[in-house]
Amino acid sequence: MAKEVDTFIKLQVRGGQANPAPPVGPALGAKGVNIMEFCKRFNAQTQDKPGKVLPVVITVFKDKSFSFVIKTTPAAVQLLEAAKLKKGSSESNRDKVGSVTWDQIKAIAEDKAADLNSFKIESGMKMIAGTARSMGLTVKGTPPWGSEEAN
Repeated sequence: MAKEVDTFIKLQVRGGQANPAPPVGPALGAKGVNIMEFCKRFNAQTQDKPGKVLPVVITVFKDKSFSFVIKTTPAAVQLLEAAKLKKGSSESNRDKVGSVTWDQIKAIAEDKAADLNSFKIESGMKMIAGTARSMGLTVKGTPPWGSEEAN
């Protein structure tokens, strides 16, 4: 028989660097989850991605056991890496702080395909391009599907 789910906890933790300090400790401790066990298991699974921000969804069961799913790095973080920036624009509609190409957007969309809410890679690329625009990044070139305006 399946365990009864108590709650879900969503966190963003750096790969290989989970520790009982905030935000991990307080979020898990409030639900009665063994913090050190989570940290050990998370760090073991993410040792190949040191320092990358990874969203994790932790399922806490009624008996205080847990399981977790590690998602791909957020699109905004990947876009900042692609544009070689520290942060996006504070006024994205006025101040453009960098640019990315459609090839970079396609690579990010393919990486995030499992977590995106789309069936086609073109739809995922449009979502990633929208994220880029909202961060103050310019999308260079013409989109692979042609007719639509890039920016």
